[in-house]
Amino acid sequence: MKVHRDLRDLPPEAKGCAVAIGNFDGVHRGHRAVIEEARRLAAGGQPLAVLTFEPHPKEVVTPATAPKRLTPMRRKIELLRELGCAHLFLLRFDRALMAMRASDFVSEILQARLAIRALTSGESFRFGHKRQGDATLLAAAASRHGFAYAAVPPLLDGDAPCSSTRIREALDVGDIETANRLLGYPFSYSGLVHGGDRRGRTIGFPTANLVPAVDRHALPDTGVYAVRAGRRTPAGVTWYPGVANLGRRPTFDGDRVLLEVHLFDIQLDLYGQRLDVAFLERLRGEQTFSGIDGLIAQIARDCEAARRVHDLVLS
Repeated sequence: MKVHRDLRDLPPEAKGCAVAIGNFDGVHRGHRAVIEEARRLAAGGQPLAVLTFEPHPKEVVTPATAPKRLTPMRRKIELLRELGCAHLFLLRFDRALMAMRASDFVSEILQARLAIRALTSGESFRFGHKRQGDATLLAAAASRHGFAYAAVPPLLDGDAPCSSTRIREALDVGDIETANRLLGYPFSYSGLVHGGDRRGRTIGFPTANLVPAVDRHALPDTGVYAVRAGRRTPAGVTWYPGVANLGRRPTFDGDRVLLEVHLFDIQLDLYGQRLDVAFLERLRGEQTFSGIDGLIAQIARDCEAARRVHDLVLS
């Protein structure tokens, strides 16, 4: 997949695509329905592409209340590549773009720069000055300019739509099962492993410690989780089963959120390396223990519970 951060002077092979447009934070099952519809419309063999915005529009329009991201751009690119997209167009969202009339967005971006052959969006997608562009405007533009267009209805999960908002709400209460179901894959966090106080090593449970960007990245509620940890190498990502504590370590009077990952049956020097942590199941909430012996006994029980989760995943 080729990533285009400048939509001026695109190469010929990047024009004439079937394009799915949207924010796609999470690239969840609802987003995938929009992308799959673009793939269906590419009946003439046009390349499949995604057009998204960076930063997220709400980070510019209402930065104080902008939602935390489910997928940083690095992860979003990986997920879209896995879906077989040939091109990703990253359109910088700024005040100038926000002021652009919806009709000008169609003629200047979609037509003049991308020369799209087909377009899909969610039914509720809005764009242009004062969010005046919508599915009705896009349908009229498609008829006028001669490209195919489809507005994809929300994908329902139960009686509610699959949405980024629902996923964040599930994460906020530690409902990782619902979050993963809506995403269509295990929710993950990726970060650099930092040196810690090595306390876990002294009690028999060494950990790789990550310091999550809690102000920017959506995270599950604090607690203990069965996880998979992915170590990146030139050959790809190698995954290891483990258990993780996400929280402030109240037993030791911690003052910042840490993600502490204990890998089963292997010891690796991970300091300074990037680790991907995929959350599989929440085992319990965060607890405070009166002493180290109680903590050690509980960690042992957590490891046993996490191993059972991994056995079920593998079976």
